[in-house]
Amino acid sequence: MTTAPIREGARGLVSKRNVFGRKKLDSIDDLAERTIVSASERRRPGTRIWMTLTHVFLAVTLVIAGLGPILWLAKSAVTPTQDTLQQPFALWPNGIDWANLSTAWNDIHIDQYFWNTIIIAAGAWFSQLFIATTAGYALSVLRPRYAPILNGLVLATLFIPGIVLLVPLYLTIVSPPLLGRDASMLNNYLAVWLPMAANAFNILLVKRFFDNLPREVFEAARTDGAGPFRLFWSIVLPMSKPILGVVSVFAIIAAWKDYLWPALVLPDPAVQPLSVRLPAVQSQTELDVFLAALAISALIPIGMFLLFQSVFLRSAGLGGAVKG
Repeated sequence: MTTAPIREGARGLVSKRNVFGRKKLDSIDDLAERTIVSASERRRPGTRIWMTLTHVFLAVTLVIAGLGPILWLAKSAVTPTQDTLQQPFALWPNGIDWANLSTAWNDIHIDQYFWNTIIIAAGAWFSQLFIATTAGYALSVLRPRYAPILNGLVLATLFIPGIVLLVPLYLTIVSPPLLGRDASMLNNYLAVWLPMAANAFNILLVKRFFDNLPREVFEAARTDGAGPFRLFWSIVLPMSKPILGVVSVFAIIAAWKDYLWPALVLPDPAVQPLSVRLPAVQSQTELDVFLAALAISALIPIGMFLLFQSVFLRSAGLGGAVKG
């Protein structure tokens, strides 16, 4: 007779615990879904209207600030000079002048400088990617005993202003060590590629990404007999596509817009890139033709962004390397 009330009391305690547990879970879900504007406030018509207007305003502002200069440059590239000066924001009041593009390409020799820029950007991309991945792999995956010292030295170079290194780098290019005084590297693309290769920011960026890769995959590859080179080529690089895309964008954009260093080490106009030649020919060129040349030179950076935007914004996915 005494067991029935005890069982009922126990059931009551269990039910109360379930109720309390459900309330606790509900509160956790509420915290997970809680934002600046709660769900109940978002259902109100007034709140939805103001949020919609705010989103539209922000979207239009970003489009104007981001795409406005690019669209204006594209419009001015095929607009006569007088129309650009008198009505800079009008859409071709006197028609479109497509001859600006061909004139910029042929008369200013944009084709030659465009090709020089591609060579410089391609060499800078390869050298920076090679040094960043191999150095990051050595510091993060191989991890020799002196890795912390190397990591600190690489990090310390970020605190040295670039202008301080300008004169020593130039003297090194004019008279390379171990090659003699007559072995100058002026007017040689190696003079641009080699200083760009040792980029401490890219090395630390890749090293930080490699630190987050699963060590279980490396151990499994070593167990299967993979050496350091096979581990780097077959395991690490395929898992590092996001960071490779980021470093590629940084390297190509930096090489494409660099002016001071190519102007110093490439004094011959025949090997200079667009970033150096366009300011040099500005005073001798009509405004519409010069704007057309600027529009042509902006094609590669825009194309690089469109090509790598998904890789650049994608989170560091591992492509299914670790399951379970």
